[in-house]
Amino acid sequence: MPSAAVFLLLFITTTTISAAAPILGLDSFLTQQSRKDPQATNDSFISLPSSLKKPLSHPSPRHPATPSSLLSLQLSVPITVHLVGSTFSSSSPSLLSSFINSAVTSDLFHVITPFTSTSPATHHLSLSHSLHLDVSLSPTSISNSISTALKSHLSNSPSPLRASLSSVPYSLVDQIIKQDFEKEKPVNSIHVYIIHLGSQSKPYAYSYTPGDPSLALTKCLGSVWTGKDRYLWIDLGAGPVDYGPALSGDGVLPKGEFHPLAALHGRPKSQNALLSDLASLVWSAYQVLLVPSLRIPVPFENSLIVEFVHIHASEAEGSNSGLDWKLIERTFMDEVNDNGLLLGDQSLSFRKYDVKLSECLICSFAISRATTSYTSRYLFDNYTLIVSEYLDSKRLHQTISESREEFGRIAKLPEEDFGRVLSVYVFDLDVSTTLLLDRYHQSVAFKDMVIAVRTKSSHTVSDYSCNGHQVFTQVREIERPLVGSILQSMWGVSPTHMVWSPRHNSTLVDYTWSVGQTPFGPFSETSSLSFVQKDAARRNVLLTSLNYSITSAIDVLESIAAHGGDRKLLKRNQQTEFRQRWNLFRYKLDKVISALSHFDFDMALYYLRSSDHDLYAIHSLVYHASQELEASLVCFKDPPFPWTSVSMSAGVCFALIYVYSKRDKLFQNKRKQF
Repeated sequence: MPSAAVFLLLFITTTTISAAAPILGLDSFLTQQSRKDPQATNDSFISLPSSLKKPLSHPSPRHPATPSSLLSLQLSVPITVHLVGSTFSSSSPSLLSSFINSAVTSDLFHVITPFTSTSPATHHLSLSHSLHLDVSLSPTSISNSISTALKSHLSNSPSPLRASLSSVPYSLVDQIIKQDFEKEKPVNSIHVYIIHLGSQSKPYAYSYTPGDPSLALTKCLGSVWTGKDRYLWIDLGAGPVDYGPALSGDGVLPKGEFHPLAALHGRPKSQNALLSDLASLVWSAYQVLLVPSLRIPVPFENSLIVEFVHIHASEAEGSNSGLDWKLIERTFMDEVNDNGLLLGDQSLSFRKYDVKLSECLICSFAISRATTSYTSRYLFDNYTLIVSEYLDSKRLHQTISESREEFGRIAKLPEEDFGRVLSVYVFDLDVSTTLLLDRYHQSVAFKDMVIAVRTKSSHTVSDYSCNGHQVFTQVREIERPLVGSILQSMWGVSPTHMVWSPRHNSTLVDYTWSVGQTPFGPFSETSSLSFVQKDAARRNVLLTSLNYSITSAIDVLESIAAHGGDRKLLKRNQQTEFRQRWNLFRYKLDKVISALSHFDFDMALYYLRSSDHDLYAIHSLVYHASQELEASLVCFKDPPFPWTSVSMSAGVCFALIYVYSKRDKLFQNKRKQF
């Protein structure tokens, strides 16, 4: 008896360990399949050898077929922080790491504008993310090189007349940081360089475009830079800089000492206070740049088409309008040729169509319907009320959506049966006044289109300021705003000043990271894309597809539970196939998460596509089993004929009838006795 119990215990332990242990050979098999079939057009389960199918038949304790198992998927985001400068002590890395780990917790990926197919609309995906941090001190050679370059430039450049900060080209520091970053290849994390070199001979900040500022051209100096590769650097000694809304509004980066970027420009701080400010800065970069909110969910499409519809007042403006379409196209195609924007076999193409405003009555109607006005007061000799006009983008979008066929007929837009087509409507109006969308924007992105407007006016004063100077908007130059809007509508990339907050249940605005290499915001002057936009473009597509797989699998599990569980719904052979498919599906989802954490987006796409075959098979299996269960007729055996009760009833009835028929004879003798 004891030996039998020991044998049973050993059997259960062995079975549990074999089910929980990774399946040997499965990873190499799927890797081989990815080389043979990179588009995952074939179902890998069909060619799976029996030696691998058998281990998949056991229930997995690590990945049970439950919704909670799917909702526990978590994407790890690796970040390496480099502390550059001799002012950092040997204890700084451990202290900064503890501050960041205590401040940053795992959270779900958020969506600013979700699709309204679900009710109520949810602003998050079913996938969470977490920070994997490594902090280290950089070699003194890097800080010495940066310090020498800065001192040389500041000593040879004259002090500015109209500004309090000397302008330093960002490339001066960036080339040194990039050289150190190149040594880290292959890159498996995002590198953040925090530079603290102490005080310099004069206050300075970094310029991001060549040329000097003028009265009509404001160049916003900053202290951060995001590279095309996966690194960014922050110079704590630059500034203090300030930029944001000039009069009122959210997201301003103040000049005071309370913002982390201005930590070194106020009163002296202890090491712990300084490192806590840096932890806040890293957390902000993580939230806004490294795991940004999705602007919209983006389903995967093989063909991506951008249609420029240029609506202009005259034929001359159509051919020679000063609008550089090729610059916009080149901005994206350079990244495509660099394998930095598309996934797998995706393709991107651009088309341009010209429409004369005089020949497009619906265009004139749309502009007239969207034109509205607002009032503002300015102090000249006395307070003066000024009425200004602007275009309501939502009303303009509504008119175009309702008359899309008419716009397509006038512009001669071809019908596309496959792929994702994004129409970019640019209204080039023959008016001399400034006319913006929603008072502030040159271009506005929607889920299904982009709308932009420009007039004959060359520039206007915006409601933003940078380093004490009013920011001028170059109204005729809409290439950079169009690049940002296309990123939002085609790939769901959020602007670098917007993030969804579930605690506020609204979008928060923060312009800290809106300078430098970004096509978003009023302070940047570059149209080029950094790793932030390129990674977000590909990651958003994968996250949307992965979220669909998770929610679809949860629907299947809920359907099984509604039918009484898999043991009641599925037959024995169906249960085996279900477990095999489920374990393989769950294994592939883990591979998707691992590939995303290593920035291998193409491999993540392969495993996503391959898992779709397993998910479809699970759906089919459960569907056919439920149909058989609902259509089957449960036949009950007829009960035996109740001879005893019927005989007794018949006997009683017969006796009563007999007594009734013989009543006179039976009761006659009784009468004679009395």
